[in-house]
Amino acid sequence: MEYVFTLKYQLATEDQDTDSLVERLGDGGCDDALIGIGQPGRLALEFVREAASAQEAVNSALRDVQIASPGARLIEVTPDLVGLTDVAEIMGVSRQNMRKLMLAHPTSFPVPVHEGSSSIWHLAEVMCWMQSRGTYTLAQNVLDVACIAMQVNISKEYQRVSEKYQTPLIFA
Repeated sequence: MEYVFTLKYQLATEDQDTDSLVERLGDGGCDDALIGIGQPGRLALEFVREAASAQEAVNSALRDVQIASPGARLIEVTPDLVGLTDVAEIMGVSRQNMRKLMLAHPTSFPVPVHEGSSSIWHLAEVMCWMQSRGTYTLAQNVLDVACIAMQVNISKEYQRVSEKYQTPLIFA
């Protein structure tokens, strides 16, 4: 099956020669990715990867980038953190429809990761909620990638915070 996802990185000092980096990425198995180097010191790779599972697709891409650019730091795997407009676009409904769903189901609609003038959710959680309603058609490969992206991002952040603050995380 084909899986579409993006890996975003902060580049190491030794990877500032972008021509060399792009060559290493292509040679290292990232020839199925569209490479973006817009912001200095950043790298985005949009993959369209064939694999037996979303987990295999994402993990193999992460390994390929790690081999080509060992000093690069993963910023984010997408699709994961999204606003209502993003969810609406992915689901093929209007933003107004998504807002109505959120307001009509305040106790069951997924809790946002950040709530404010622009709230964000984990795409996987909203898609699973919509799937449980039984009235929306989901692309299973998109849901699978969203679940893996969320897991990788949460794991990465947990590790980063644990290492940086050297204290056990306490959840109330």
